Amino acid sequence: MDQSLMNLPPMPGQRLARGVARMLRSMDHAVLTEFVPSRGLRVDVISLSPKGEFWIVECKSCRADFAMDRKWQGYLDWCDRYFWAVDCDFPSDLLPAETGLIMADAYSAEIQRMAPETRLAGARRTKVLRDFARAGAQRLQGLTDPESISVSAF
Repeated sequence: MDQSLMNLPPMPGQRLARGVARMLRSMDHAVLTEFVPSRGLRVDVISLSPKGEFWIVECKSCRADFAMDRKWQGYLDWCDRYFWAVDCDFPSDLLPAETGLIMADAYSAEIQRMAPETRLAGARRTKVLRDFARAGAQRLQGLTDPESISVSAF
């Protein structure tokens, strides 16, 4: 078996998230996947741009995945720009026109429609920035010393 295929995330949405994260890194964003901005919410990808903008990207692998998502509008309050990431077979006309659109696969991604900017309020930005930094630091510590940190901290 091709070694590169063995390293792919197992689920279709996770594969899209990987391609999105690679694209965002190429744009000099700091990226986290599976980030919890608030109790009951977990975004697929969040990034911090060089300008200090928070972008949230939700990865949808199929029509049913999108139709079942009842929380996505709650994510709008936690970012400056909101995007959907889908593959080339996804019926993108289902996605709200007032959101960004990214075409992705497991290896890369490309912005098709830039999300409109809706600036976070100062107090909310401070909370997201603090939580983003803590999550990133905890994940890094977990990689360098797995015994030092519990899984629940992620």
